[in-house]
Amino acid sequence: MYDYHHLPHMKAQTASKKALWTTLILTTFFTIVEIIGGILSNSLALLSDSVHMASDVIALSLSMIAIYLASRPPNERFTFGYLRFEIIASFLNGLALMIIAIGIFIEGIRRFIHPENIQFSLMLTIATIGFVVNLILTIVLSRSIKEEENLNVKSALWHFIGDLLSSIGVIISAILIYFTGLYMFDPLISIVIGTIIFIGGAKIVRESYFILMDAVPPQFDIERIRTDILAVEGVEDVHELHIWAISTDHYSLTAHVLINECIQPFCIILAINELLKEKYNLSHVTVQVEHPSIHQHGEYGKKFLEKRNDVSEPYENEDNV
Repeated sequence: MYDYHHLPHMKAQTASKKALWTTLILTTFFTIVEIIGGILSNSLALLSDSVHMASDVIALSLSMIAIYLASRPPNERFTFGYLRFEIIASFLNGLALMIIAIGIFIEGIRRFIHPENIQFSLMLTIATIGFVVNLILTIVLSRSIKEEENLNVKSALWHFIGDLLSSIGVIISAILIYFTGLYMFDPLISIVIGTIIFIGGAKIVRESYFILMDAVPPQFDIERIRTDILAVEGVEDVHELHIWAISTDHYSLTAHVLINECIQPFCIILAINELLKEKYNLSHVTVQVEHPSIHQHGEYGKKFLEKRNDVSEPYENEDNV
């Protein structure tokens, strides 16, 4: 590491690596099986699931790259390390889920208009195997997230939740076709699956978008934090307050504070740091101490000085009396 950091801008993520390697190997194998089965059975539900599985292989590969990059320490160029690639990978994975869902919608509508015959026995067999595989992989990734919070792994988990639902949908579709002889259930189930996949992808895209835009994380109330900082002895004003996530569970805060010059600045900074650490678990904090008579603040600084003078005048008059 090239310099000192209060917050380590890197993650080891041992549990996430093991989980992703396991899921990547099993997913690659079953994707090949499902694509062949989907073509042979001519099932849209099965083919849509196989395409989704193929996207999982790409998503998992991207997630693996993000995991390994996140373990690299910061350097002179990437001073925050490579943690943000985890969020970029999550955004791309979520976007892929939404695009896949739209493709399923389009093909489902086409098959509603032009129904096609399906070999339901082969479709049912492969879907059942897929259900078992996806259930195992969903459990593996769920346990990994409980050990290590990671939006990247969470996006991969949503892929497999979608796959699990797809497998269930294909099984239901095959059974309904067998008993009713209506092939419309195949595209109908596919559209339902596509809707669930789209919603999951949209959630991941939304969450990663807010992180990439340096939005205030939802668990923090910025105005409440501002009020708490103002309550620290010697702090008279807080501005340029920013809170953002570098990645999941890595948060930073910066603030400019106008202080009472009669109090030692280092004491104020220490008090603010202790407050944020104890109350909000924020350890990567940068506080800039300022005074409006020294630092330029334009109209904002002038109004602050006028307000301060208005407050101090009554006390001065009392002394004169």
